[in-house]
Amino acid sequence: MILEVADIRIVPGRQADFDAAIRRGVETVIAHAEGFCGYKVNRGVESPERYLLFIYWATLEAHTVGFRQSPLFAQWRDIVGPFFAEPPRVEHFELVARSQ
Repeated sequence: MILEVADIRIVPGRQADFDAAIRRGVETVIAHAEGFCGYKVNRGVESPERYLLFIYWATLEAHTVGFRQSPLFAQWRDIVGPFFAEPPRVEHFELVARSQ
């Protein structure tokens, strides 16, 4: 399994609207991508305009090819893109260890 981490900065003061948009975008668009395995979103306490989106994918290619190169990606960006203060930083991670 691959973990995608997107570090998102939104326009200040739009948190409530973005909270709804990011949930809607994941649950109505990304969740339909092949290889999608789940997600969570965290909002910054000290920086409430900063969000970390964690998406679990079956493979790296499920995200980078299957989702990013599909029409779903444009649908996703139409929902959340208007809130971005800058382009999100996205990286992928493999699990090394975890607690029980």
